[in-house]
Order: sequence, then structure tokens, then C-alpha cells
Amino acid sequence: MIGTEETIDVGGDVATLYRDGIVGRAGAFPREWVDTLREDMMTAFWSAIQRPGGSISRGPRRWYVEVNPEQISGFVDLVTHPWVTSLSQAVLGDDYRVVEIGFDVPFQGAKDQPWHRDFAAPPSAYEDHRITSLAFNLTGVDVTPDMGPFEIAPGTQFDDGRDWKHGMFPPREAWGRFSERATRKFPHMGDISARTALTMHRGTAHASPIARPVLILGVVAGDIANPEEHDLAITRAFADALPGAVREHLLYRAVDELEPISQRHDIEGLVMGVEPDGTTPMSKEG
Repeated sequence: MIGTEETIDVGGDVATLYRDGIVGRAGAFPREWVDTLREDMMTAFWSAIQRPGGSISRGPRRWYVEVNPEQISGFVDLVTHPWVTSLSQAVLGDDYRVVEIGFDVPFQGAKDQPWHRDFAAPPSAYEDHRITSLAFNLTGVDVTPDMGPFEIAPGTQFDDGRDWKHGMFPPREAWGRFSERATRKFPHMGDISARTALTMHRGTAHASPIARPVLILGVVAGDIANPEEHDLAITRAFADALPGAVREHLLYRAVDELEPISQRHDIEGLVMGVEPDGTTPMSKEG
């Protein structure tokens, strides 16, 4: 097992996260561990794509798939990694909860996404500058410039956004500010990052024939954890086998048998993608 109950000093990382909206740690996991992770993600993808509701379009040739923890063989390693647990505790509090695990995967032909955040900012963000949730990301491949790298605009996590469409999509005339700040990320296998999903970001055009799956672990502060918004299911046998320190930080329901997940977190504004000339096509790809 990679993870431990060790606590490490993440004070500098917390400061970076609050300044930029994203922070990373290189070489957190062995490449061999990531090889297995990538296989788990792609196995889950090919299963999900064949059933109605199994995946969500996040733009042309780009999908999101939520999975059950038991579909990721390194789940316990991930949620017990000292950087993950220490950062979650420092930012979200002792009562933080893991609420979701899934992955994004773009394929050749994926287009630039519009600039967006993943949900509307709550008052705690734009008034109090408090971060109440984290998305931990792990790439399944070494990212190269032709793989549609993740692009993020540091320092935008506390933008108000109440006048944006759904509180998530700023008007096109506001994109210049994000483009000026934009930085593209080229992580290697084994690297991990944490961000607030309120920081403005987008996936970029993917020209490579190699898919770029990236795992996403959702963690929230205990005071906002809501089982009506998240539905993490694990079998009773899996729950019983988990270390107590892991189980107490999961927002989950125990079941006798897992059922295929019907995806719930659709983001309509991402379905269309952006053309090279900056326009958004009217047709949608499922």
C-alpha cells in the first residue's frame, strides 16, 4: 500500500492553492501504479460508453465517467496518500469527505472547451474567499502538447460569476482575461494536482491518437457534504475491508451489489466545444 496515515507539512501548498487555485506534487505515485490506474480507467470507459447514461459528453470526442471506488484498484492508496490527506485536512478541515471519483478522457478530435468553472460559486467563495472543495487530478499518461493539455487561469477561483450563464460560463468578451493568465499543464505519470473547480479552466484541442485519461477525486468540507448531490456507493464487503480512517472520510452508502452508474453531473455548456475560429457550433455531439 502506498498511502499511510502520515501527516506532512503542506503549508506552502495551501498558500499556493489559495493564490493560484491549483497546486501540484510531482512523483507522488510510481509509474507502475499509474499503469494499472490507466487500465482501470479505460476498462471502465469502454464499459460505460456502451450503455445509456454510462458517460457524459464534455464536448466532441471528450467524455466524463463517474465510477465506483471498487473499479479503481488503487483507490485506498489514493485516498490515504499523505499529500492527499494532509492537504484535504488543512484546506477542508478534519471532517472532510471524499464524495466522488471519476475521470475525463479526450480522444483525437476533441476541441477546445469554453472557459468555465464546474459549478456556480457559493457566497463562501466570492465573499469569504474560502475553499470548500477540492478536485485531485492524476494523469494516466505523460502529457505532451498535442494531447489537449489542461489549461487553467490562476487566480480566478474567487471571481464572482453570478452574472455568468449558470454561474459557470463567462461571456466570450470576458475570455481575454483568462487567456492572458492561462497556463497549460504537462504532468507526468505519477504526478498529482489539487485545485478548486472554481478556478477558470478548460480542456484544449486534442490532436494525438493517444487518449489522455485523467482521474478526478472529489473531496469536500464536512459542513457542505450532501448525499443528495453525491452518491458514492460501495459494497458492504468493501466497506468492511477499508481502514477505519478511510471509511470515516467517505460520504457513501453501503450496498449488497453494485449497479452501473447513471451519470448525473451533466454540464450542458461543454457539449458543443469551440471551433478554431472561436465560434461555438450549434450542433451537439452526444
